[in-house]
Amino acid sequence: MEKTDTYQLKIKRRTTMAIILKRLLDIILSIIGIIIALPIMLVVMLCIKWEDKGPALFIQTRTGKDNRPFSIYKFRSMKVRNEEALKEEHVYEWEDGVPDTFVFKDVGETNPNVTKVGAFIRRTSLDELPQLFNVFIGNMSFIGPRPEIPAITSRYSAQQKKRLDVKPGITGWAQVNGRSSVTNGEKMKMDYYYIENYSLRLDIIILIRTVKVVLTSRGAV
Repeated sequence: MEKTDTYQLKIKRRTTMAIILKRLLDIILSIIGIIIALPIMLVVMLCIKWEDKGPALFIQTRTGKDNRPFSIYKFRSMKVRNEEALKEEHVYEWEDGVPDTFVFKDVGETNPNVTKVGAFIRRTSLDELPQLFNVFIGNMSFIGPRPEIPAITSRYSAQQKKRLDVKPGITGWAQVNGRSSVTNGEKMKMDYYYIENYSLRLDIIILIRTVKVVLTSRGAV
């Protein structure tokens, strides 16, 4: 076997081991997270139901690894108006003349469709807690690019499709470097950086920074 082949085999084994360890950590941390967060999740569910009597959970189809669709779980933060209103919590529009670029419209706390409880859980990121179950199931990871809806990913360019090479995450490099305060293009570049420089060490750094970002509510939407 040539030296080049031996080197590539070592890299493949190292990558496979990293993926296995990442999944193992996802399972362990999601179980711990669910146990710790369960009382908080129950309180949030009761508050949502008390405010407008609608469903506590918001379930939406997102695009996962290798372009496979999956159902993402979040606590509902917008008012129940009709069935169509529940299908979208992220409102976006395509920029004129740039088919592969989109911008999100304002769906922040000042949006009249956001409930009082919804504004609070968005600001504190409590609306993301049900995604611990997504991580446990295996269609998401703790760390990775945030998952987009199929209407957006179906129009991805070849470059943007790189985001689908890994599992989407609850948090990621982009989220600890600006969250909603950076443009979509900047988020894309940060996601590429994470994918190209992935390591368990980088995941640990992102987890630590995520705790700091959540505690300060920096860049929350």
